[in-house]
Amino acid sequence: MKQSTQIYGVRAVIEAINTNEPIDKVFIQRGLRGDLSRELESLVRKKGINVSYVPVEKLNRLSRNNHQGVIANISPISFYTLEELVDTVMDQKKAPLFLLLDQLSDVRNFGAIIRTAECTGVDGIIIQKKGAAPVTADTIKTSAGAAFMVPIAKVDHIKDAIFYLQASGISVVGATEKTDTVVYDVSFANACAIVMGSEDRGISPSVLKIVDHTAKLPLLGEIASLNVSVACAVFLYEVVRQRNGSLN
Repeated sequence: MKQSTQIYGVRAVIEAINTNEPIDKVFIQRGLRGDLSRELESLVRKKGINVSYVPVEKLNRLSRNNHQGVIANISPISFYTLEELVDTVMDQKKAPLFLLLDQLSDVRNFGAIIRTAECTGVDGIIIQKKGAAPVTADTIKTSAGAAFMVPIAKVDHIKDAIFYLQASGISVVGATEKTDTVVYDVSFANACAIVMGSEDRGISPSVLKIVDHTAKLPLLGEIASLNVSVACAVFLYEVVRQRNGSLN
């Protein structure tokens, strides 16, 4: 089982990128200068890697080693391309179930969602390269190891993933309170994908415009929303209920 790894130093991070290590995020010291740092920034942009420009104090807290102004987190898992994931699953199943996470940022929510996804038979999770929660040791722990079992694909833009899924005959359902349709009135019998939004903003408006259906959970109390991992679990178990006749 591959453990989450932190690497530091400009040359080391450049080499890791060039050898296609599954890098989740790069932290670069603000104001860092030099040819190597420019080469690193060019590589990060080219590969679409999540990057944060931070003060040196932040880097010192992340590592006591000689970080030279750069630290990278290497994911403990390998990621799929969207095409690999979707095409492989579609070859194997008539009615696959995918999960898209639009800018979900909390690693523990991510881990909880992965755990539920594994328990409910999700065939693959799709996240965005930039702005998404990384797969860290906390993610792995919260997922109870499910992060090693459920394929995860990274894409440049969630919208592009939705268009690809739709072109593959997969219906896309957005989980949002901005609809009059409750989840129990949506059919999940055929190939489908569910989109869950970020913790604070939900699904982005541009993504909501292109989904095939929207659905919400009925909320009977005073609080306006559920935790995203809890809401995701309810949606996924509605799919299970509909697809497993013994549960009806």
